[in-house]
Amino acid sequence: MITNLPVSNDSISTLTRGYVNQPWIQTGLALLLLGTFAWIANWVAKRVVLRVLLRLLNHLPFRIEAGHLGAIVARLSNIVPALVIQTGIGAVPHLPADGVTFVRSLCTAFIILTVAIALSGFLTLLNDLYQRRPNAAHRPIKGYVQLGKLLLYGAAAILIIAALMDQSPLLLLSGLGAMAAVLMLVFKDTILSLVASVQIGSNDMVRVGDWIEMPQFNADGDVIDIALHTVKIQNFDKTITTVPTHRLISESFRNWRGMSESGARRIMRSLMLDQRSVRFLDDGDIEAMAQFAVLRPYLDHKRQEIERWNLEHGARGTVNGRRLTNIGTFRAYVLAYLQSRSDIAQDKTLLVRQLAPSENGLPMEIYAFASSTVWNEYEGIQADIFDHLIAILPDFDLRLFQRPTGADLAALAAA
Repeated sequence: MITNLPVSNDSISTLTRGYVNQPWIQTGLALLLLGTFAWIANWVAKRVVLRVLLRLLNHLPFRIEAGHLGAIVARLSNIVPALVIQTGIGAVPHLPADGVTFVRSLCTAFIILTVAIALSGFLTLLNDLYQRRPNAAHRPIKGYVQLGKLLLYGAAAILIIAALMDQSPLLLLSGLGAMAAVLMLVFKDTILSLVASVQIGSNDMVRVGDWIEMPQFNADGDVIDIALHTVKIQNFDKTITTVPTHRLISESFRNWRGMSESGARRIMRSLMLDQRSVRFLDDGDIEAMAQFAVLRPYLDHKRQEIERWNLEHGARGTVNGRRLTNIGTFRAYVLAYLQSRSDIAQDKTLLVRQLAPSENGLPMEIYAFASSTVWNEYEGIQADIFDHLIAILPDFDLRLFQRPTGADLAALAAA
């Protein structure tokens, strides 16, 4: 039979002192106490100090992205428990010196990484604030921000390695000189992109929102992002073309910004006229064409000029006399018609000219500028002009030239 034996308080005290005097127990209790202090410090930093700082930031006179800035401050608050552990680890008994050094190195590396991530977030915040400026699209800094992040993480990596190795960072930097050639090869694209970003920004070559064309990359659309390494172009079919930044310097491209800023877009298109339909006008034709109000000033002036010339040269009624032609009168009509339209920019070049005839007919080119740069409005203006001109050609006894088709050949065979 088992009986309960009384245990005296002196026995319990002796047993407790025996356990406490064990080194591993002392180390465990000290580590537990240190972890508790670190947890308390983290709780105070996040639940008390962080909340107070966020409330103060919300009352600042200038508007800041509260969420963005709060994330940065929250990231920095992670340094507090690391500092507690780094400071208190030396007070833990019976830990080997190498272990204490290793833990302190880990804490140092963690603090460096945390600060680097927070600074990277701060650079992102600066870029977001800069993009709110009215002229931010003219001088984007995203490429410089990305370069700053690259340098920041490079420096953080060197400091972290130095901390883990318990060596001076200068020792590692001294060895980078021998690796310069390798670094130049590895970061070749980054260096080229940096130089290209500086040239693009200083020369104002490309802005976000510009319409550019790069046929070699099948890119034709609006620039939506300019970064350190790439420029993103949204084509008109809504696809995205990514072009290396340095290729904008080494290769040619067309920027339509000048057209957009001018407020006018060029129209340059030709009507191909059948040369066999060109002829002189008789008095009946002139009287019929005088019904066009826009042509009356031209016809009156031209008849007086021709009459005077023929009288001076004695060529009236002869083969050598000057006469009006249907194609010349049509050219004058087109010019007067364009000058009467409010959607054609009258302060810019306005020409109606003949180009060199070819086997495809006699080109009559219109060179003008629509007063709108909006794509659909521009196409509507251009189509409206040529709809009218094609429809009115028969009134001048002119024909368009086009290659014969099956319907033309069938009509010829039927005739």
